Amino acid sequence: MIDRTIAISNVYIMLAYAFRAIRSRGKDRIEAQRFDHLHDLLAEILVRGVGAQVKRGLHRDYLNRRDELATVRGRINITRTIATRSMTRGRMVCEFDEYEADTPHNRALKSVIVLLIRSGDVDASRKAALRRLLPYLDAVTLIAPTSIRWDALTFHRANATYRLLLGVCELVVRGLLPTEGPGAMRLTSWVSDEQMNRLYERFVREYFVLHHPELSPGAPSVAWDFDDTNAHGVEQLPAMRTDVTLRSGQRTLIVDAKYYGQSMQVGMWGKPTVHSANLYQMLAYAKNADVHRDGSVSGLLLYARTHAPEQPDLDVVIQGNRIGARTLDLGQPWEIIRAQLEDIPTWLEDKQTALTQ
Repeated sequence: MIDRTIAISNVYIMLAYAFRAIRSRGKDRIEAQRFDHLHDLLAEILVRGVGAQVKRGLHRDYLNRRDELATVRGRINITRTIATRSMTRGRMVCEFDEYEADTPHNRALKSVIVLLIRSGDVDASRKAALRRLLPYLDAVTLIAPTSIRWDALTFHRANATYRLLLGVCELVVRGLLPTEGPGAMRLTSWVSDEQMNRLYERFVREYFVLHHPELSPGAPSVAWDFDDTNAHGVEQLPAMRTDVTLRSGQRTLIVDAKYYGQSMQVGMWGKPTVHSANLYQMLAYAKNADVHRDGSVSGLLLYARTHAPEQPDLDVVIQGNRIGARTLDLGQPWEIIRAQLEDIPTWLEDKQTALTQ
């Protein structure tokens, strides 16, 4: 289940940042509404987004088709023509390109719209609005949601407006996956931790990409700083992939976004501590990235805040590198969340300088 400390309206903001649609028209109208269920929010995004897309024109592409025709069109497939004995009927098997809307992008949209209508916990008025979109997708093939190849969907200037819509569709299919029960299929009520963690990571990274390009935000991998002379089996070292890396001058901050149901672990004696695996991971990142051994690399674990009374609040210097853990309260109004995000770049300052401010 999604942690109820996350305001549903903030899920939309996270989606908008994650899929680079923060400047989309209608954003303010969606934010101003109240949604009791996450399905309602996702349905509303599709209602508005697909409706606007219909007005400007659905995405179309040249798709390869094969058909038995009486006149030549495109290229004649000699092998198929002979195999099907089309010539005896005065016809030929031709292969040609057709410019149409039955693209993988529109198939994904139609599939998820139908899924929400049939199985989603969506308000009746929004289900009706979704149904009104279907006639515009009549020429689009209805496919099984689980057959969609999300990694094969590419975006460019002509279909950039699909980025948020298909991001929502992917969240529905992967996070709100249909579950088959005796005689019925239904959607789970909330997004899984795994899917929310992916969305949370992407949201944090894209926030800094949009608002702080001067910090060169990215998600590079950290190379292991090992001794080449006696190295053996280095290909077995696991990859160290960062969620967000910010740079200012000679200083670097590695941010690891964590979305857990429990943001702290509890030891044998009931003492809450930062997750040890997360802390070891961040220390490894910082020490290996700090190739000059000058303490210029810091590491910050950024947890989504939970209901627990004890929350991560760590700020220490370990072997010369500043390591910390704090939370981002996604249940607060956006202005407060943004202020918390804007405080993160201060970690690029020297620790002593930051502490005196």
